[in-house]
Amino acid sequence: MMSAALREAPPELAGLRERIRAAHASATVLCVRGGGSKDFYGEAPRGEVLDTRSYTGIVSYEPTELVITVRCGTPLAELRNVLAEKGQMLAFEPPAFGAAATLGGTIATGLSGPRRVAAGAARDFVLGVAMLDGRGDWLEFGGQVMKNVAGYDVSRVLCGSLGILGVITEVSLKVLPVPAAETSVVIDANEAESIRLAHGWAGRPLPVSATSWQDGVLRVRFSGAVAAVAQAVRGFADAHGARVTDPTEATRHWEAIREQTAPFFSGDEALWRIAVPDTAAPLGLPGATLIEWGGALRWLRAGAPASVIRSAARAAGGHATAFRGDRAAGVFEALPAPLAAIHRRLKARFDPAGILNPGRMFPDL
Repeated sequence: MMSAALREAPPELAGLRERIRAAHASATVLCVRGGGSKDFYGEAPRGEVLDTRSYTGIVSYEPTELVITVRCGTPLAELRNVLAEKGQMLAFEPPAFGAAATLGGTIATGLSGPRRVAAGAARDFVLGVAMLDGRGDWLEFGGQVMKNVAGYDVSRVLCGSLGILGVITEVSLKVLPVPAAETSVVIDANEAESIRLAHGWAGRPLPVSATSWQDGVLRVRFSGAVAAVAQAVRGFADAHGARVTDPTEATRHWEAIREQTAPFFSGDEALWRIAVPDTAAPLGLPGATLIEWGGALRWLRAGAPASVIRSAARAAGGHATAFRGDRAAGVFEALPAPLAAIHRRLKARFDPAGILNPGRMFPDL
């Protein structure tokens, strides 16, 4: 069951609320959008644009409690700056993919960056949300503490829903302190060896906060206490011949991976995002490969048929998403019938007229 509060929406939401109510009454399709920096992700947007950027600002921030509540139109860059002033951060390292990125779009896409391997995914940091559903009603779910959840955890369901269930208007997030020390190293390793090494590190008390592998080079980032990072660097130098990366170069590398500005991500070939168990062997697919998250995330630039790529991902126990490029074969893997039925029921409950981002996740949803 779902547990939500239903009360009067803040007056600043009156315009958005009335627009949704009118669209619900006339069955007018709306394209929910913040900065539009992630329009490429998911099925093609359609409908009249419902711009959420007018609802902006920090609702509340308790640095000592590691909790912040932010309005959906707030630029992601602004939120990062506010947290940095207090020595804190969004630990899941969300990508912006452009200066226009907003927090609402960040949560609606549910994407996480390099630190996800150590800190967790975006949904793990969502404590609560407020939203406008497809009727224009304002609902609140969750709270401002990790265990303040009664019944079905709608707050986390909304994370990654691509706006098909409602307009996320406010989000309460758990934040974390910026690490006291951070150092990156490089190790020479082939693809199979890099996967094996990263899996072995996962079972040890090491301050690994990110990994990436490409073209025989494995990069590892350590984050944490000064002594712990220094000890890990020494240990990796002895055991693996690891070489310390210049701090400025390291920062640029992880930002380029997160924001997909690295050369690997340029070009016209389709970009596939393949999620597999971190122990999965190299997939053997044609094309360039970049691996993150200790082997659990494999980026592929390839012209191979979607059926071949998805078959290889399934055989490895995972799934493949058409992240950028041709959407003809569908962006996401088709859902099993029982799970698809749950998605349809949620859509019908929150957006009975089907006006909010229809088809953005799956063409028939």
